[in-house]
Amino acid sequence: MNPDALQELLKAISRGEINPETALEQLKNLNFEPVADFAKIDHHRHLRTGFPEVIWGPGKTPEQIIQIMNTMARHSPVVMATRIEAAIAEQLEAEIPSLIYYPTARICALQSGQTSFQTSGVISILTAGTADLPVAEEAAITAQLCGFQTQKLWDVGVAGIHRLLSHRDLLAQADVIIVVAGMEGALPSVVAGMVDCPVIGVPTSVGYGTSFGGVAPLLTMLNSCATGIGVVNIDNGFGAAILAGQILRTAQRISSRNNKRNNF
Repeated sequence: MNPDALQELLKAISRGEINPETALEQLKNLNFEPVADFAKIDHHRHLRTGFPEVIWGPGKTPEQIIQIMNTMARHSPVVMATRIEAAIAEQLEAEIPSLIYYPTARICALQSGQTSFQTSGVISILTAGTADLPVAEEAAITAQLCGFQTQKLWDVGVAGIHRLLSHRDLLAQADVIIVVAGMEGALPSVVAGMVDCPVIGVPTSVGYGTSFGGVAPLLTMLNSCATGIGVVNIDNGFGAAILAGQILRTAQRISSRNNKRNNF
């Protein structure tokens, strides 16, 4: 449930504009709401974590995704479904005309208004190669739908390190950096040795046979000698964006708390 909507409901009760029975009807699905017999929507997740629940597309039928999205749209200004292939997106768009599909990121979204969880700071997203773009775009679109500004820097891998070095000024200005890389996955280590902000490594399943579907870059990132690197799972652009957002939100919360102390 949207915190602003909940606050307005409570104010309406205190003003006598809504009776307790009506309020109870609106609040009965505060924690979760069943959708038929196959899903339970966690409306309370935004209040707990700062981000609403997101739909994982694979394994669900188009009909199930449609029902879940329509249910969530009644409570949240932004509804996301990830890993949606183009053929499935066409079926969803036929039933939900306002749906937006991001084909490279494979994300479907419904956006009824401005997000209520915007914050300051920029999430910079880098890819080692063009083949890493689907994962990087998943991170970028996720961050944008969550209300964060993004900066993209594609195809700057270590095989041509001069491409990365030509953007030193942009790297120095970054608040959080997501680095998406396959093959041997060396790019996060190089970036982390150049910047003073958190770096989130995202290994991708791009590579020849001995990359083992992304295991090789995953191990490289986990064993990095550079400090300040956190690593998410293989191809997990979504998880990287949420982690970057949490970092920025925490920094803003600390800054706000310190400002309040200084004003006393």
